[in-house]
Amino acid sequence: MIDRRLCIAPMLDWTDRYCRYFLRLISRHTLLYTEMVTTGALLHGDQPRHLDFDPAEHPLALQLGGSDPDELAACARLAEQWGYDEVNLNVGCPSDRVQSGRFGACLMATPELVAQGVAAMRAATRLPVTVKHRIGIDQLDSYEALTRFVATVAEAGCETFIIHARKAWLSGLSPKENREIPPLRYDRVYRIKQEFPRLEIIINGGIASLDQAEEQLRHVDGVMIGREAYQNPWILAEADRRLYGDEHPIPTRHEIIEQLMPFAERAHAAGTPVNRISRHILGLFQGQPRARAWRRHISENAHRAGATPEVIREAARQVPAT
Repeated sequence: MIDRRLCIAPMLDWTDRYCRYFLRLISRHTLLYTEMVTTGALLHGDQPRHLDFDPAEHPLALQLGGSDPDELAACARLAEQWGYDEVNLNVGCPSDRVQSGRFGACLMATPELVAQGVAAMRAATRLPVTVKHRIGIDQLDSYEALTRFVATVAEAGCETFIIHARKAWLSGLSPKENREIPPLRYDRVYRIKQEFPRLEIIINGGIASLDQAEEQLRHVDGVMIGREAYQNPWILAEADRRLYGDEHPIPTRHEIIEQLMPFAERAHAAGTPVNRISRHILGLFQGQPRARAWRRHISENAHRAGATPEVIREAARQVPAT
């Protein structure tokens, strides 16, 4: 049984395997998500590149982008074969590239197709199948349309809905603007939980601290944090104690770096450039003395030819130990 009290959102170009391993060092229990991977990339591309992960990353969910039920079913089977804990369908991304492929937020206009995809995935795997979506799109943004979407997909067997509490404009706004400009409507997500009490409802959008997460948990079953957890990952340091009752000692930021080093060295030895790892840890010392020196040392050195993971240790020496 997956505990979804706190989740880290799937974020394109951000939540790759190197980012997830780093975040797992800070929180043992938070549910992590891959970047969205399209069904076409999995079925016709380099599967190990998209699917491989370190066992330390568990619990871990694979997010898929697609709409063809047969392709989604095939990818759900791959998720189980690779050892993921959950498979999630993206019905929330509003980018033009996603729309041209007929997946993401535009699928909110076709709840029956989403339901067919969910049913096909559930028939293909024993993993939990979940859906991440918006509260609406364009003019299809009434509460009645949202309840119809949830009810239709729930009938196909989906029991967990991750709801970004903003609508998405499919034209006129960039993906970045769609994360910021449409107003947050937490009340609609709360109403969904009240109307569908047997469903697990996870809320997403604008949540930037554990205090806010704890407040949201008074209304819904779980909270998903996105950009804040990437840009200021230390907000997760007390998540295990505050949300999961796990009183394990919290390592210092410098201890996290030392725990990361063997992984970074193995990845580098296998051919991974250092900056593919170090770019995800720039926010570790946010708000701390000499955090800028930490970021500058990594930014100026990790991309250089011949750079090794020792760059990360050198950067950490720029910051006083606490």
